[in-house]
Amino acid sequence: MLQMIVILAVFVALIIPLGTYLYHIAERKHTFADPVFDRVDGVIYKVCGINPDKGMNWKKYALSLVLANAVMVFVGYLILRIQFLPIFNPNGIEGMPADLSFNTIISFMTNTNLQHYSGESGLSYLSQMLVIIFMMFTSAASGYAACVAFVRGLSGRGKDMGNFYADLIRITTRVLIPLSIIVGLLLVWQGCPQNLSQNATFQTIEGNFQDMQMGPIASLVSIKHLGTNGGGFLGANSTTPLENPTILTNMIEMLSMMILPGACVLMFGKMVRSRKKEKDLRKMKNGQIRTPIFGTEGRTIFCAMGVIFLIGLAVCYFAELAGNPALAKVGLNQSMGSMEGKEVRFGIAQSAMFTTVTTSFTTGTVNNMHDTLTPLGGMIPLLHMMLNLVFGGKGVGLMNMVMYAILAVFICGLMIGRTPEYLGKKIEGKEMKLTALCIIVHPLLILAFSAIAVGTAAGLEGITNPGFHGLSQVLYEFSSSAANNGSGFEGLADNTLFWNVTAGLAMFFGRYISIIIQLAVAASLMRKAPVNESIGTLRTDTPTFTIALIAVVYIFAALTFFPALSLGPIAEHLTLWG
Repeated sequence: MLQMIVILAVFVALIIPLGTYLYHIAERKHTFADPVFDRVDGVIYKVCGINPDKGMNWKKYALSLVLANAVMVFVGYLILRIQFLPIFNPNGIEGMPADLSFNTIISFMTNTNLQHYSGESGLSYLSQMLVIIFMMFTSAASGYAACVAFVRGLSGRGKDMGNFYADLIRITTRVLIPLSIIVGLLLVWQGCPQNLSQNATFQTIEGNFQDMQMGPIASLVSIKHLGTNGGGFLGANSTTPLENPTILTNMIEMLSMMILPGACVLMFGKMVRSRKKEKDLRKMKNGQIRTPIFGTEGRTIFCAMGVIFLIGLAVCYFAELAGNPALAKVGLNQSMGSMEGKEVRFGIAQSAMFTTVTTSFTTGTVNNMHDTLTPLGGMIPLLHMMLNLVFGGKGVGLMNMVMYAILAVFICGLMIGRTPEYLGKKIEGKEMKLTALCIIVHPLLILAFSAIAVGTAAGLEGITNPGFHGLSQVLYEFSSSAANNGSGFEGLADNTLFWNVTAGLAMFFGRYISIIIQLAVAASLMRKAPVNESIGTLRTDTPTFTIALIAVVYIFAALTFFPALSLGPIAEHLTLWG
């Protein structure tokens, strides 16, 4: 537990300065790095013909995001198909099949990084660098850009959502590239390979020979965590010493997943503070004006996310610590908990926390086999992907949680007779229709595609585990796809035409439909005149509203997903412990 407490404490300490830095970038305020990055960005603007001062409405912003991503998809798909060429391909990797190329390129462009292939045998170094690593930067930057535009709309400042291309470039050059260089150097320092050499063969201490994977591993691992991308250079992902050499790198990788989504919440709090609220909340201390670090609205969102995360972490940890009762009945010692599918060097604590972090922050990288988790331990990552709002990745978790905050305002307002307002703007029919649609899309994708999978021969062929666990595998695949997470139970035989196409569609719709609707909601609120707070206003910056927000999230999850979870991990748990 001390390990987990230390990581959480470092996480909170890191997001405070980083959140302020993101706030300055989003608002185009001065930062210490401007003398360098202004010149770099200026060159890119000039070459690409971008006017960073030319704002976009929400429709043009969303269209620019989708079209830019579409161009990258086309180029990336072409590279995957022709990767058999002897260009940065010392291991002689063949071209990727059409259906797998479709799934892979959609996966990495939507920031999902779901892998129906093994990286060391499925991709050349050219594909790893020009497709995988490149899209890890651009997909993450696209998500953060959408989040920044969304918060701009909520804050009601200006008449437009900003410029997508300028946001994309600034986030890439000023945040993702510098941080990935730092994390990459730390990984190399700890023993993670970074080269373009051919695979090496070594003789083991037993006298056998073993091939050792080479390549630009550290550069991929750094951005896959910082950009909440997931996936892995190697099929076994961060369980391997090549991607995750030591306990220190395990902690670095977890913090890399956590800091940017956490910092986004702080950025949100700073951007949406109104003058009136700032005036009310300012405190005099030693003659200086102080304001809350997170902002009151940001604090509400952060606390709600934090409580849900800690509940999930506790359930996952203690479920794994309890072990497997079936093994205890035959006399096997379960004092260490369930160690099946886990690295001995990480143990229960680091494995449970990595599992909860990677699915809460929608990264998808793994340091243990999720297919071997206990039923309740495996239900937590599944549930958090179904919710898709526990911090989330690249700002998506924040945007989804705000949708639930709007829903909570509306429901609570109806219950107690208060005016439904959020951030000083009235919530009316249009916003509620869009919010309801946004919230419904995610479970619809998960449950509809899962129903198709268990109701067709092509879907059933991929299920390798009969009974309750087999359904959990299916639910996990589509939850991971729709939440743009990318992790998998890995017991599923998913490299088939059916699974490649259906998972690809779930990733595509799960990414872009939500972003477009959320930008529309923010734009609608931006155009509204602010209303003065009155005695009839429901305050959204109080502990009471935080509790109400958490309750709304769990109630919606229960109403939507409980029947499916009852037939999967819950039934498996009751059978195991019955």
